[in-house]
This record gives sequence, C-alpha cells and structure tokens, in this order.
Amino acid sequence: MNLKRIIYKWAARPVARVMRPMTLGARVAVIDQTDQVLLVQHTYSDGWILPGGGVDRGETLRAAAFREIREEAGIIAGSATLHGIFSNEANYPSDHVVCYVVRRFTREAWMPNSEIADARFFPRQHVPADVTAGTSRRLAEIFDGADISDFW
Repeated sequence: MNLKRIIYKWAARPVARVMRPMTLGARVAVIDQTDQVLLVQHTYSDGWILPGGGVDRGETLRAAAFREIREEAGIIAGSATLHGIFSNEANYPSDHVVCYVVRRFTREAWMPNSEIADARFFPRQHVPADVTAGTSRRLAEIFDGADISDFW
C-alpha cells in the first residue's frame, strides 16, 4: 500500500467523518458507442471504479457528476440518465451515492495525475478482475438486467 493510501485510510477519512457526518457522492457509468464502460483507478485506493466523487455544498448532483468525470477522465457529458440512489453504509457510514449513466459525450485530452492513475474504457466482458464490488453491481444492473439494489 503506498503512502497516499495509508494517509487517506488512517487520517483523512476519520477527519472527514467528523467534519461532514453525512456525505453524498455521484458516480457515473460512461458508456461509449460500442458499449464499453469507463473505469478509473485512484492513486490512493485499490481497484477500478466508476468515476465520480463528492457533491460540494451548493452543487447539484448532476453538476457534481459532470464535474467529476471531466476532472477524472476528460469526459464532457452531453446528457445523463439517473440510474439509482444507493446507501454506501457498509463502506463509509452515513454515505449515499447517486449513479448516472452517460452515453453521449466528448473526451478532452487527459493524462494521469495525483488522484487518478488510469482512466480507460473496457468492454463489459473484459472489466478488470479487481473492479470494486459496488461498481460490479452497477455494471450487472446496467448491462445484464440485474435487479437494482438499494446498496452500493
């Protein structure tokens, strides 16, 4: 585990819990014209996930989702469809995640940075083995018709 991950896990998370006892995040399944899905790999945590992050004060959920995919992967969304709202209690107490699906977008030039180590599209049948459990559930719902869960 690298130093950023250790600091995030043992220092930043507990401080955030005290400062913001209830949190809200937005994640986005960006799907291209060939049905490949965009996944990102953070520098401070393991596994591949759908891009997204926290909703700032005064920011709408959709605006946060659009901001996050642009920051994390250079994606400029044309429109979004709400997929669902999920409790993330098992991973992060008092956290909720809103998930959107974006199928119309353009992509700016993008390079890895201090937050995102990699951002790329994968065919549904070839997503990395270390995709996170929540991301795996969303992909099963979106692509395979699985029942939509209440939990991330």
